Amino acid sequence: MWILIPSYEPGERLLELVSSLREDASILVVDDGSGPEFREIFEAADRLGAVVVAHDVNQGKAAALRTGFRWLVLNAPGQTVVCADSDGQHLPKDVLAVGAEVARRAAHGEPDAVVLGVRGFDGQVPLRSRVGNRAMTQLVVSVTGARISDTQTGLRGYPAPLLPWACDVRGERFAYELWLLLEASRQRIPLVEVPIETVYLNHNASSHFRPIGDSAKVLSPLLLFAGSSLISFGLDTVLLLILSAVTGSLVVSVVGARVLSATLNFSLNRRTVFRSHGTLGPQLVRYGAFALALLGLGYAGIAALTSLGVPLVVAKITTDATLWLTSFGVQRVFVFTHAHARRGARAQVGLQIVGASAPAPESGPTTQ
Repeated sequence: MWILIPSYEPGERLLELVSSLREDASILVVDDGSGPEFREIFEAADRLGAVVVAHDVNQGKAAALRTGFRWLVLNAPGQTVVCADSDGQHLPKDVLAVGAEVARRAAHGEPDAVVLGVRGFDGQVPLRSRVGNRAMTQLVVSVTGARISDTQTGLRGYPAPLLPWACDVRGERFAYELWLLLEASRQRIPLVEVPIETVYLNHNASSHFRPIGDSAKVLSPLLLFAGSSLISFGLDTVLLLILSAVTGSLVVSVVGARVLSATLNFSLNRRTVFRSHGTLGPQLVRYGAFALALLGLGYAGIAALTSLGVPLVVAKITTDATLWLTSFGVQRVFVFTHAHARRGARAQVGLQIVGASAPAPESGPTTQ
């Protein structure tokens, strides 16, 4: 088993983690451009037996993780990988427990899964961390349907066949870890949870997470979807009012407006939101089936509300807002997915492993 530790401007806790784990696993530390003033820390990690790979400049956690994944695919093929943070928030016993679950699943022939070390958020937890994590978790659960209790955990285990897939998942900095969950859900890769202790040191002062900027990036998939939905909603509403005034028929108005707005929505979601490379024909069929289901639900909701005396525009807004989160999850998992995506990732693993010949060095920093 390998422990992958992305690190930016670390303190002594990085060395404590390396020292605690070096007897049980091999360790790869990625210095994400911390600079000369932190060189002694990484040299000390090297002396403790960790392999150290360095970025010349800071590129963010996503880049550090991808660098580690690629190094491990080439130099340590077939190995379980556990990603842990360097700030002391992941206890060595919990890191090993996540790795043990990945190994157990492989030994029993269970499907490859992303194993998450999930916190219970008990004890002394900073309010911003408790509220932020709960809000994000509920949002992700709403749009994916996956049962995830801690979406922001950095303690994650991956079996070797999933590493090339993880390298190809889009997203930068902290948003990358959310994209990994969304893509796993979309491609039917199981998400397995292992309970771990909740540790926050000095009110999480060592975290490099920027609440406003990084939260916006983490939420970017939903923000893009919201923008696409808002544009389509605006067109749908305008067309509904026009057709209603012209035809006087609610059925004709709802159907006509939805057909035109759905065409725009499909194009925006396929190209911009989900960036799907799947075959157009099957996606159109799945989207059409889903759009018909939404059309029926939308019509039923609008009809029910207007029969109670609710104005048409208010009924429209209320109904569509209710269906919005469900729509994101269904489109990601059902519409804009590719049946061969995961098989392609497995084939890629085989090719990369066969072509890898460089042995893993026992120690010594490597600069990339």
